[in-house]
Amino acid sequence: MAVHEILKMGDARLLRLAQPVSSLALGSAKLHQLVADMFDTMQAVNGAGLAAPQIGVDWQLVIFGSGQVNPRYPDAPTVPVTVLINPVITPVGDEEEEGWEGCLSVPGLRGVVPRFKRIRYQGLAPDGSAIDRTVDGFHARVVQHECDHLIGKLYPMRVRDYSRFGFTEVLFPGLDAAEDD
Repeated sequence: MAVHEILKMGDARLLRLAQPVSSLALGSAKLHQLVADMFDTMQAVNGAGLAAPQIGVDWQLVIFGSGQVNPRYPDAPTVPVTVLINPVITPVGDEEEEGWEGCLSVPGLRGVVPRFKRIRYQGLAPDGSAIDRTVDGFHARVVQHECDHLIGKLYPMRVRDYSRFGFTEVLFPGLDAAEDD
């Protein structure tokens, strides 16, 4: 297992479209090692999620959830630990919800981002079994944020009101600046 360097905004690799994970990779040792490394990396920084492109791997793969209260999001409900491969997100309705987001690839900053309040996400688990869930709230926000990384989007690209975007230490005095999403 290994903790990888997380790419930072400005690195062109974060702007690429990730490639689908092939059926041949499902269940492979390479995929299992990548997933284990991603969890080690996410846990090392108390992340709520991580996308493969954030560690330089050009695959449509995201992980999220903690199964416990995340110290960086103490008021958020727990999200089930999930490995999601080749995800497809479908909004359930048009209702959006604004919320503060940070990102491990955009350290030290936070911004208010609109996201669909309720979504259905589908994809595959590492063993090739189907995942199909309909979720809302924080769970939906985390999935949308992580899946944005697969299409070359970082959350600042979704901020609509830049008066609600800035340095964590200025916006939230007392909150550790290292506590970004």
